[in-house]
Amino acid sequence: MFLRTINILTLLASILLLGSLSVEIIYSAELTTLSEEYSWAMFAVCIIFIVDFFTLTLCNEHPLRFFGRNILMLLLSIPYHTIAEVMNIELNHNQQMTLSGVVMLRGVMALYITLRWLIARRTTRLLWAYIATVAVCTYFSALFFYEYEAPVNSAVKSFGDALWWAAMNMTTVGADIFPVTTIGRVICVVLPIIGMAMFPVFTVYVTSLYNSEDGTTFAKEK
Repeated sequence: MFLRTINILTLLASILLLGSLSVEIIYSAELTTLSEEYSWAMFAVCIIFIVDFFTLTLCNEHPLRFFGRNILMLLLSIPYHTIAEVMNIELNHNQQMTLSGVVMLRGVMALYITLRWLIARRTTRLLWAYIATVAVCTYFSALFFYEYEAPVNSAVKSFGDALWWAAMNMTTVGADIFPVTTIGRVICVVLPIIGMAMFPVFTVYVTSLYNSEDGTTFAKEK
């Protein structure tokens, strides 16, 4: 019961982090200066992630091995911004940019936790897991793209432009918005690769479903 409660809290914390991060990116110019509401939300999420990490470590058959393999998740769960504020540490520009990158990576971890939960549920059909994966990856890629491209790319005037760009690249069609930052270019390369890897899954699902129904019909007729 305790483990199940921790898992549910971790899932809710991941959803909270993704939602608050979306609001922070869309309505804020940059992640180097966080709003008070987002700072508190992220602090609460980090505490839940840390509790979840050590709970899973202690319950694992090989705690040290689990700790070593998943230490990155622990490092991303530490609330660095809150620690800096409490200790009155003034961060320079490079340090602020590094912490903003940690915020984005923490969002990726939350995305991973959410998708893992969706795919692992027995009640979730493969098709819905596929749709959820594509939709969430597209949306989160748009957040990344908008965060880094909007300040320097005149073609990205709103989050809608970034979302359209991500959707077009996910479908490998391409868009007339060209990234100018390193992060934007990396996303521009990675998204079509994810798209090419994901869409055959849909084809295989439809084919297997058709073959299954066709075989059932044949058996009934026989």
